[in-house]
Amino acid sequence: MKGIYPNIQEVTIIPQKSSQNDHRLGVVAIIVKNPDQSYNRLNDLLHNYSHIIVGRLGLPYRERNLSIISLIVDGNTDEIGAMTGKIGQLADVTVKTAFAKMD
Repeated sequence: MKGIYPNIQEVTIIPQKSSQNDHRLGVVAIIVKNPDQSYNRLNDLLHNYSHIIVGRLGLPYRERNLSIISLIVDGNTDEIGAMTGKIGQLADVTVKTAFAKMD
């Protein structure tokens, strides 16, 4: 007995391996308001995506109670988009991404 759906065949999905052409090089700019409250959640999130982060520079802007972080990222657009989407959902955090044109 095949179950309640006898005419449905089992399908195996094999994920495609990403090639170097799928990778994008980009810069992510992050502005954190009230860094004392938001920094731990942001750092945890960035740690989860450390495999696509090539470099990170963070500068406190104490006069305005802000922190400014720039990331150099190298990954596919899905990974980078997932990371920046989660960053953008954090309270008091603004994020923007720019990709380089690579031939």
